[in-house]
Amino acid sequence: MDVLEVAARATATGPVCDACLGRPVADRSFGLSNAERGSALRVSLALREDDDHEPVATADCWVCEGRCDEFDAWAERAAEAVEGTEFSTYNVGTRPPPLIEENEALLREEAGLEADAGEPFKSEFNREVGKRFGRLTGAEVSFDRPDVQFTIDLAEDAIDAKVNSAFVYGRYRKLERDVPQTEWPCRECKGSGRQGADPCDHCGGSGYLYDDSVEEYTAPIVEDVMDGTEATFHGAGREDVDALMLGTGRPFVIEVAEPRRRRVDTDRLEADINAFADGAVEVEGLRLATYDMVERVKEHDASKRYRAEVTFGADVDADDLAAAVDELEGATVEQYTPNRVDHRRASLTRERDVYETTAEFEDSRHATVEIHGAGGLYIKELISGDEGRTEPSLAGLLGVDAEVTALDVVAVEGEAEPFEDEAFFRE
Repeated sequence: MDVLEVAARATATGPVCDACLGRPVADRSFGLSNAERGSALRVSLALREDDDHEPVATADCWVCEGRCDEFDAWAERAAEAVEGTEFSTYNVGTRPPPLIEENEALLREEAGLEADAGEPFKSEFNREVGKRFGRLTGAEVSFDRPDVQFTIDLAEDAIDAKVNSAFVYGRYRKLERDVPQTEWPCRECKGSGRQGADPCDHCGGSGYLYDDSVEEYTAPIVEDVMDGTEATFHGAGREDVDALMLGTGRPFVIEVAEPRRRRVDTDRLEADINAFADGAVEVEGLRLATYDMVERVKEHDASKRYRAEVTFGADVDADDLAAAVDELEGATVEQYTPNRVDHRRASLTRERDVYETTAEFEDSRHATVEIHGAGGLYIKELISGDEGRTEPSLAGLLGVDAEVTALDVVAVEGEAEPFEDEAFFRE
């Protein structure tokens, strides 16, 4: 159908503003706003019919009921809603009143158009408010998890501003034993610190099994610097509470909810965390990251390198130790859920590969063993055999009891590629 005929039928329904007149043909003449399309159609129709040109005030429009005059006002309300909050990207969504959606459908029907012709009212409202908000704030529109998101509810005359989380990536080293990665609530009192009216005997009333954690040394500092409401620690796996995390450190992401600051100096943040941790924990390589880095840290396939101090239950010969270690190298190990984690892990048999093994013989009862293996390989059980739950094991190959008395993780690295991919970082 000719666009002038569309315009003639549309304007015959009653007063229709320029934006609502142009919206049903929004797929014509790229580069024009709907208001410009509608104005051009109105002028062209007047010329064709040799009629007087009679503009329609937006306030009189029966389709949008004057809403197309409110773009500037809503943009200003959005800017006020996030005043004092740092952001560089945004998005706008709109909930139109049902009556306006009904009016739109009726206009297209009267104009002889398909129900989905042109552009919906809410799409134009999103775009026009968004353009004005961008000019007011200097931010850029984004459809992929922007820093701030607005939902305009026209029927309720309300705007909801959601400030999305910010993310900081880095690696940590844990330099003291008996420090868990995250807070460890007491199982007996479920973190309350109480057993009835009395303090919990198990945790001494603290509600936690350990006084400190990597999370407590890091997340509160990041939350404070970014002026957020909450911080969550995400690690690339975790070491045992009694193990050190050395060498290259373990990747982690701290997620800060509703931050008012995003453009932080990560070098200074790194120094602040290290000063606060006072040698118990060190962080390095802090960088601002994207939302997707959380999934990468938690799901990325990684291998680990360990150093274990081992004590044997009987005398071991140096050559026998070397032979057993050689046999473990390259082995595929079957591990049934270890006794020590059986209360919190599903009972099943896992297969994990051992990539490299070396051993330093100290005396007939002691050795230091280094192991490079796939993620999820239980090292203590690889050494001890865990009462036959792990096959093969160092203890099984030697035919003597073997116990890890000290365990250090010395590297956590991506299997196929590094964790540190530039696509997951922000400037």
